[in-house]
Amino acid sequence: MTFNLADLFETVVDTVPERFALVVGQERWTFAELDADANRFAAFLAARGVGEGDRVGLHLPNGAPYVIAMIAALKLRAIPVNVNYRYVAAELAYLFDNAGLSGLVTDVSFAREALAGGAGALGFVVVTGGAAPAGTVPWAEAMAGDPSRVPVIRSEEDRYIVYTGGTTGMPRGVVWRHVDLLFAALQGGNPGDDPIPSPEALAPNILARDPMVILPAAPLIHGAAQFSFWIATLTGGKVVLLSGSFDPAAAWQACADEGVGVLYIVGDAMGRPLAEVTGAWSLPSMYCVASAGAVLSRSVRARLAERVPDAMILNNFGATEVGHQGAALYDDDDPNARPRFFMNEDTAVLGDDGRPVGAGQIGRLARRGRIPLEYWRDPEKTARTFLVVDGERWVLPGDLAMVHEDGLVDLLGRGAACINSGGEKVFPEEVEEAVKDHPAVADAIVVGVPDATWGERVVAVLATRPGHTADPASLDAHTRHKVAGYKVPRAWVVVPHVTRHPSGKPDYRWARDTALHHLE
Repeated sequence: MTFNLADLFETVVDTVPERFALVVGQERWTFAELDADANRFAAFLAARGVGEGDRVGLHLPNGAPYVIAMIAALKLRAIPVNVNYRYVAAELAYLFDNAGLSGLVTDVSFAREALAGGAGALGFVVVTGGAAPAGTVPWAEAMAGDPSRVPVIRSEEDRYIVYTGGTTGMPRGVVWRHVDLLFAALQGGNPGDDPIPSPEALAPNILARDPMVILPAAPLIHGAAQFSFWIATLTGGKVVLLSGSFDPAAAWQACADEGVGVLYIVGDAMGRPLAEVTGAWSLPSMYCVASAGAVLSRSVRARLAERVPDAMILNNFGATEVGHQGAALYDDDDPNARPRFFMNEDTAVLGDDGRPVGAGQIGRLARRGRIPLEYWRDPEKTARTFLVVDGERWVLPGDLAMVHEDGLVDLLGRGAACINSGGEKVFPEEVEEAVKDHPAVADAIVVGVPDATWGERVVAVLATRPGHTADPASLDAHTRHKVAGYKVPRAWVVVPHVTRHPSGKPDYRWARDTALHHLE
């Protein structure tokens, strides 16, 4: 056995076959049942020639088919590829071609767009959730095969690809080896303690520890949700999934019903609705609400702490290209202070010369050690992002940061989203956090738009909370109290709803287009 995710999953199955592994609404699967279903779908894939290194697209909402198809592909040494279900036909066509998909698993609600994007030219299209269009395979038919395991000798060198949209440009596939992903992003198979020293140590570790119960609120089409699935699964734990769009009341109810211990969210986009939804739920099992992928502001963090006073509220930092890197520390004596992050020992802030920067300087956040191999079929982006300095390989996805004397780090956001106003750099995340702290603001994204005098002008695109209105003078005064004057938005664009990616990350392209349209 190796540090291969399919091997490790089968070890969990053989160790605790009768434990519940997956819950979706009223349906639940034990590990043995989930393994059997994954084997059935693996048989379907194998019959269509899917094997080592082939890519299978997963164009699905959260639910059992996503988990089953993901595990089935890994069992065959194939690579499950996440496909964003918000993409339109042109974006899907790009991803299908870039990934070189052998086939696609899609939901009936997304099938028309997938077929318009060229899915019909792939080797197969499986459709879940309803009547399958002509030329596609119904999910039930694909699941009619043998539940026995397909004998495959796997390797920890097998690949795992996660497509990430980033802040600009088309999505790119981040290529991990299983072994690197396990230790960089999946907590080494032993969350909260030392990583397992060998694959053979997984089974006794499962029996020696309490299983985790996790609810990843984000869609599985995003890396953070996939990673949280694997973190729980490799402890012999239970994963609880919400079907449909994110519903904060449904999330709390599922946490109460299933004894969830860890709720994974993405920043304020999920944290604020969870904090503010009307209702009361008994959550004695919850010990952690963990956010990653977007800013969790101080005010929302405080309100979540009121909702679950016995739980840790963690503001973690990581990315598809680096896994988990660190967590925020807060200065409770200064309510206006932004959190600083304690980073792991493999992380540094590097300057343009590839060397660590000094205190007070800005550089790019980097990680060494267990890191991805490349961006799939993108040698130019790979060369810009993966650097070798003094014989050591680093990944620098583009996050800017400043180091303090005590070694803690201020995160400034992605360089691609940075605004240059009159020669001053404005980092949107800092301003967004200040704006969202205003009592009238439900959500906000900050962007730069062209300006004849300043080069770029800072603009906030925001939505107000029910019963509130956006008063520019109040917004200006509030924000000016928290950030330097040159960072304060010069215009406030109010919209009914702020658009974000399904992961909860800001959609900066949408915000910029919206700002330009309103300011014409």
